[in-house]
Amino acid sequence: MLETSARLLRLLSLLQAHREWSGAALADRLGVTPRTVRRDVDRLRELGYPVNASPGTGGGYRLGVGAEMPPLLLDDEEAVAVAVGLRTAAGQGIEGIDETSVRALAKLEQVLPDRLRRRVSALNAFTVPMLHASEASAVDPEVLTELAHLCRDAERLRFEYRDHAGRTGRRTVEPHRLVCTERRWYLVAWDLDRDDWRTFRADRITPRPPHGPRFTPRTPPAQDLAAYVSEGVSRRAYAEEALARLFVPLADAAQRISPSAGTLEAESESTCLLRTGAASLDVMVIHLMLLGVDFEVLEPAELTAHIRSARDRLSRALAR
Repeated sequence: MLETSARLLRLLSLLQAHREWSGAALADRLGVTPRTVRRDVDRLRELGYPVNASPGTGGGYRLGVGAEMPPLLLDDEEAVAVAVGLRTAAGQGIEGIDETSVRALAKLEQVLPDRLRRRVSALNAFTVPMLHASEASAVDPEVLTELAHLCRDAERLRFEYRDHAGRTGRRTVEPHRLVCTERRWYLVAWDLDRDDWRTFRADRITPRPPHGPRFTPRTPPAQDLAAYVSEGVSRRAYAEEALARLFVPLADAAQRISPSAGTLEAESESTCLLRTGAASLDVMVIHLMLLGVDFEVLEPAELTAHIRSARDRLSRALAR
């Protein structure tokens, strides 16, 4: 019985690792006869694995899609990756995922060998998350799934949207893509009322079915939608915008400035341009100072006066 169980696990591993196997190839790998392979395939089906078989000389076996979720077989690297991913998912800002991840992680760690458990523990002990999604920005997984389906099926979406000021309004859009950046999800869509592309925070969307009809997808506003959304988050969403020259190479600036803090453009080997936004020009001064690099304000001219004001205030503080 032990030998049979081990062979079944080996057979399952082979089926998961390759799209399709011939009966002869499986028999050769397992060191058994094709008849034994057929019996083992029947046992896997009894356990809930949808193993499909195609007849003929070109036929073979492959894992299909079943009605229920069967147990999975993972190698060492896959098990570590899944365990780390489950821990990370708890902080990704998707409502309810944290609890589900903890339950799944508990089941996985219960059967992890000590050597793998130590690897997972080390990765988590010495990894610090950069950001934590707030409760206010958590996205209902069902809403996220609904948005993804409408993007896939090219169906119009009707929803209520809460803007940054808390005002709620009805919108009708042609959804294009979901983009995840800095622990938040955004929907890029063609706004039918405004006749233009818009970006919506998914946690502020409340779908109001029925949806539809279907539409012909438009050419997206940019090839790199992640960069497009980042630009909107860092600039278009703020009341004030600025253009500054940074006296560091582009690569050095990119290590300091995240996509949500501004967009960078190379100017020379030793300088680059930063386009960024802030709620006010006073906040813009603080934002530029915290970059930790020398800079020169190019736009707007009014920002220079706010920098002088901040300089004088700091000088008085030092004098005291």
